Parts: sequence; structure tokens; C-alpha cells
Amino acid sequence: MTTPDPTEAVVLRLRAAGCVFAEDEARLLVGAARTPQELIVMTRRRVDGEPLEVILGWAEFCGLRIAVDPGVFVPRQRTAYLVEEAIAVTSEGAVVVDLCCGTGAIGAAVAARAPGIRLHAADIEPASVRCARRNLEPIGGQVHEGDLFDALPAELRGTVDVLLVNAPYVPTGEIAMMPPEARDHEPRVALDGGTDGVDVHRRVAESAARWLAPGGHLFIESGESQAALTAAAMSAHGLQAYTLTSDEWCSTVAIGRRPHDCQLEG
Repeated sequence: MTTPDPTEAVVLRLRAAGCVFAEDEARLLVGAARTPQELIVMTRRRVDGEPLEVILGWAEFCGLRIAVDPGVFVPRQRTAYLVEEAIAVTSEGAVVVDLCCGTGAIGAAVAARAPGIRLHAADIEPASVRCARRNLEPIGGQVHEGDLFDALPAELRGTVDVLLVNAPYVPTGEIAMMPPEARDHEPRVALDGGTDGVDVHRRVAESAARWLAPGGHLFIESGESQAALTAAAMSAHGLQAYTLTSDEWCSTVAIGRRPHDCQLEG
């Protein structure tokens, strides 16, 4: 008698629930489940809209397995573009800060490809801080809790070579249109970018030059419709700003560089 293939049954349930990548997700769920009963529970959670990465407890990002806890922003594959651009200006011994870090995936990915950096990360969400510590402390990263730059040690002021930011950029009025797995399972503070999606970007840009070292770079992932506003906020606060877009990653990044002769106020 042939044993039924559990993957096929899971695929059918996921397809019925509208999962676009049902086959891939089913293989991951079957591989992660330790018992048939656990597979039933995990499949039900996915059908109910819980993010696959939270169910598995990890996400693949830039070739790394990043721990993902419930209630934490799940790393998006498009953010690999920000990592690629950041790596190009990151040298050994650089001070790198992953701000609004969530799981710490961006910092971990940069550290994996630029060994020898001094890595710090920060987030306002306690659950994110706990998760980021799981991912970053084993590789020597330091994770801080607090609101943007208020979380960072004062001695980092004026020393940051690479500042990485994946802050929220979804306009408040568009949150309701997001997929339920994000809208219902990720912290609102990690999604809501304010009326035009650029509120947090403006706050970062306002203070970034005071934390960057001369010649240091700020990278902010942005929506294509928000990128010009993000870059304008950088320019308004003394950074040389521009935007880049990748069709391959469907991603846009605003980049600001602190000039060596930048005159800072305060």
C-alpha cells in the first residue's frame, strides 16, 4: 500500500487558500514539521494568513537563515538591493548601523559579505530587539532599543560610515490594502510611513549627518513614488543625495553621502 504524499495534501490546502507559491511553501512546511500533527497545525496557521517565515521561525535573506519571531517585520527579498549597494562602499573596520533593524537581517547580510565591520543595530519594538539580538550578537553585533538615533550610544555620533535604514514607507491610507499576512501580523510601527509614506525618512534625514562620519553614506529603502521625497529630505539636511532603482529586485533606494566639508548645526 502506497503511503500518501503529505506534500500534495498541503499544496491543495494552500492553493485553496490563495497561496501563490503553494508548492514551494508546502515543501518547506513538510520539511519543518516534526510530526503529522505539527504539519496540520502549521498548515492551518498558513491558511489562516500567518506569515510563512513566522511559522517556520526563519527567513532566507541574502543566503542567510535569519531567525523570525512572531510580531516582527519579516525581511523582504527586495531589500537585498539595499544590501548590494551598501556593500559597495563598506570597507573593513567600517562602523555600520542597521536602524529600524527588525530582525537585523540587513546588518547580518552586510556583515557576512564585509567581515571586520563594527556593527550596531537599533529598533523601537522590544520584540524586534530580542529577535535582532538572536541574529546579530553571535556575529559580534550590538543591538539597542529605542527611537531611531536615541537608541544609539553617544560615542557613535560622527563615526558611522554606513547607515542602513529600512524604515516604514507605506502611506497610512494604504495600510488597509496590504496583504493580510503583513497588515495583521507585523507591527504597525514597521509599516506606517505617515500621510505620504516619508515621515520616518524625514526624521532619519534630519539627524543623519550628525551621526555619519565625513564621507559616510546613508541608505534608505523607499517606494518608487516616495524616493524623490526621501532624497529631498536628505539634501535639505546637508547630504549629497540620489536615488537608484533595480528592475531585478523591484526595489528603490535613496542614498545620501555626508560631504567631508559638511558644516553641521547643533
